[in-house]
Amino acid sequence: MSLQAYQNTIKTTASPRQTEYRLFAEITGELLQAMESGKRDASLVEALDRNKRLWMALAGDCRSPGNQLPDQTKASIISLSLWVGKHSSAVVRGEEKIDDLIEVNRIIMQGLNTAPAT
Repeated sequence: MSLQAYQNTIKTTASPRQTEYRLFAEITGELLQAMESGKRDASLVEALDRNKRLWMALAGDCRSPGNQLPDQTKASIISLSLWVGKHSSAVVRGEEKIDDLIEVNRIIMQGLNTAPAT
């Protein structure tokens, strides 16, 4: 099976929650690696940037007219996105630690890994 066929299969069989979980897991893994290295280098900046872009995309989705999440949930995601951006900049400057970003991502992953309420 080619890589393209595999990617197409994943796209058609994974739910949006599963896709979001997988992306959070991948990026959180990058943040963990950057934390464990203890270095403030390009890999840290890249992991932080990727995490910020994920959160910006989530916030953008919350602002779209078709988003059916409750207003409070959308507001919380947008607020978290703003915090992630500010905190990430502080991490790069050495003023904050990356741990809080990892913890927030893990909490979101736990939520994505549970069955939605019906």
